[in-house]
Amino acid sequence: MGLAVLLPLLAAVPIGMTGKRPNLREGITLLTAVAVFWLIAGLLSGVLAGDRPELVLVELLPGLPLLFRLEPLGMIFALVASFLWLVTSIYSIGYMRSHHEENQSRFYVCFSIAIASALGVALAGNMMTLFFAYEVLSISTYPLVTHAGTEEAKRAGRMYLGILMGTSIGLQLLAILWTWQATGTLDFTDGGILAGHVDGPMAALLLALYVFGIGKAALMPFHRWLPAAMVAPTPVSALLHAVAVVKSGVFAILKVCVYIFGLDFITEQSASDWLLWFAGGTIILSSLIAMTRDNLKARLAYSTISQLSYIVAGALLATSLAVTGGAMHIAMHAFGKITLFFCAGALLVAAHKTEISELDGIGRVMPLTMLAFLIGSLSIIGLPPAGGTWSKFYLALGSLDAGKTWMVAVLMISSVLNIAYLLPIPVRAFFGTPPEGSNYTSISEAPLPCLIAIGVTSLGCLWLFFAPGTLYELARAISP
Repeated sequence: MGLAVLLPLLAAVPIGMTGKRPNLREGITLLTAVAVFWLIAGLLSGVLAGDRPELVLVELLPGLPLLFRLEPLGMIFALVASFLWLVTSIYSIGYMRSHHEENQSRFYVCFSIAIASALGVALAGNMMTLFFAYEVLSISTYPLVTHAGTEEAKRAGRMYLGILMGTSIGLQLLAILWTWQATGTLDFTDGGILAGHVDGPMAALLLALYVFGIGKAALMPFHRWLPAAMVAPTPVSALLHAVAVVKSGVFAILKVCVYIFGLDFITEQSASDWLLWFAGGTIILSSLIAMTRDNLKARLAYSTISQLSYIVAGALLATSLAVTGGAMHIAMHAFGKITLFFCAGALLVAAHKTEISELDGIGRVMPLTMLAFLIGSLSIIGLPPAGGTWSKFYLALGSLDAGKTWMVAVLMISSVLNIAYLLPIPVRAFFGTPPEGSNYTSISEAPLPCLIAIGVTSLGCLWLFFAPGTLYELARAISP
């Protein structure tokens, strides 16, 4: 288990030493990604059977170790992160070379460290271990956000690091220290650890410190770092939105609600009621903003903010069905959104298009890319035959189970808005009239590595609809 985190860290060294040998650099990256996924996948059957492997790294204080412990929720995140790292690495080969990006070795080094950090978050056995891995993830992705080296990229990087570390140190760390002082432990425990130690308004305040302190979940008003970070190369956007950064945020909120507070405790103390309104507001407002954006990556960024709050809402609803839906949405959204970002990068590399208004008729020369965009869109919307259908279904059931019918209305309105800002893109690509004077004859599909990655993730969206069994079993095991 620890080797899965260690391998990407070790691989960063030879990757950084192969600047003049790109084939070797990319070969090391791919081999490491395959090995990491194989190690994580090898633990799946044991976790499904009830095993909870542990590894103590070091004892910081009596009763406070840096600890890895794998349970079903961590398995979902670890599988998603490790598999999509492999797919994103394949995509990056085509994108980075075709777009003639500079500092490619630094890119792959930071990418490797970021995945190790994300896996550290996934495997964390207590809140302190999660916090350390969470902070390393913020720092290791900063050079990726500022990769272009422009003033715009540097400003985005400052906002990125300022919001993420400001919230984590100013709010999340305070919540962790409060939890430690109140309970004497930070271990993730079935049923939670706070009952009998914190109650009433103090429980609601502590939960708010965690929810807003985990800034990677991009809950409004701590969301602006995410669209600002879109200045980064498309593989970085995929890392931010699907593989590591935002998923570590919503994953952490799920862990806090299930294993620090406990679902029964949240319900008894009514600790999450007012926070649900922030999640619902973020879902609707960010969808409305997405509709106004012509830049494709900007529209997808605000879509991500909305979709993340689905998972936050699943945690705050504090019912077994809602947590199941939220956990499943980690994987469903990851495959759907990474497909959309891969397609956005393919449009940039092959056609030099970044604005939605420029895409009329582009599907006639890039049909594979735009078909994949359609599949990814269906998953984000939650329509068959794409996987997002199931996670939204269980979130709606969880809302009803919690007696929050208004959240069902939020989910339905959001899905309609999803249709409004996503489906017109492939429609105009396939059926729109190309702009006068446009020379589409010189445009073809993106390089083969990009198409392979796009094909894998779009097929993943379909596979998660027709065969969601393993994901469902893991999600149900979180809070049986």
